[in-house]
Amino acid sequence: MTRLAAMFERLMARGERALIAYLAVGDPDLPTSLAAARAMLANGADALELGVPYSDPLADGPAIQAAGQRALAAGFRLGWLFEAIRALRAESDAPLAVMTYVNPVLQAGPDGFVEQVRDAGGDALIVPDLPADEATELAAACRRAGLDFVPFVAPTSTPERMAAADAVGSGFVYCVSVTGVTGARAEMPAELPEFLERVRRHVRLPRAVGFGVSRPEQARAVAVHAEGVIVGSALVERIAEGGGAAAVAARVGAHVAALKAALRPAPENSAGAAAPPGEAPAVS
Repeated sequence: MTRLAAMFERLMARGERALIAYLAVGDPDLPTSLAAARAMLANGADALELGVPYSDPLADGPAIQAAGQRALAAGFRLGWLFEAIRALRAESDAPLAVMTYVNPVLQAGPDGFVEQVRDAGGDALIVPDLPADEATELAAACRRAGLDFVPFVAPTSTPERMAAADAVGSGFVYCVSVTGVTGARAEMPAELPEFLERVRRHVRLPRAVGFGVSRPEQARAVAVHAEGVIVGSALVERIAEGGGAAAVAARVGAHVAALKAALRPAPENSAGAAAPPGEAPAVS
C-alpha cells in the first residue's frame, strides 16, 4: 500500500478528512520553502503537494504563477525539487506528491523522472496538463516505480473521461472545483456536491478537491462531500508576505492548523462542527 492510500485509509477510519497543502519549491528561495513545508507538516497537513515552478503554468492562477516566478528568479532548478524531497523525507513519513507540467517529465523521460522522484523519497506525480486518456505511459512508469499517478477530473468531465481517470489513477483523484485556474474564491460553486457525487459513481479513488478552497469554513463545507481538500493559493499568498523564513513558517503554520481543525471530527474540530460525513470509497 502506498503512503497516500494508507493516509486516506487511516483518516477515513476515524472520520477525518485529508488536508493536502501546496507550495512551490524554491519560493522565494529553497530554505524558506523548506521552512514553510516543515511548518505545514508540523501543523496538521496530511500530505504535501510540491510544485515544480514552470514558465508557462496553464492551470495556475495569479498567486501560484507569482510563486513560480519568484522561485525561477531565485534560480530554481530541478535538483532543488529532489533536494527538498530528500530533506522532508528524512524528517517525515507524510506523503509527498510532485505537481509538475508534462514538459519537465518528457525532458527527463517518464521512467527517468519518476525514478528520480522515487529515489529522493517522493510518492506521487500530479500532472495537470496531461489528460487521463493520454497518461497511460506515465501512469505505467509510476506503477513500475511504486509511485501513485494522480489524475484530474473537472465539472466538465464526461463519464468516459472519469472512467479513464479511474483506469490510470491511484492514490486519489484530484477534483477541480471549477473550470478555470487555481486561486482563492469567495464562494464554492453550488454545483460542487452534484459534481462530486458524479465522481463518486465513476471513480473508485478518494476524492480530494482543489482550486478555490482557501478558508477553514470552505474546507469544512467541501469535506462533507469529499475525502480531502487541497489548499494552494491561500498558503502561497502567506509565503508571499515575506519577512524571512521564521515569519513565513509562522503564518503558514497558523493557517494550516486552522484548516486542519475544520477537517477533524467533533469534538476535536475546534469550530464545533459535525464530523464531515461521506461514504468511504475503496482505497487502492
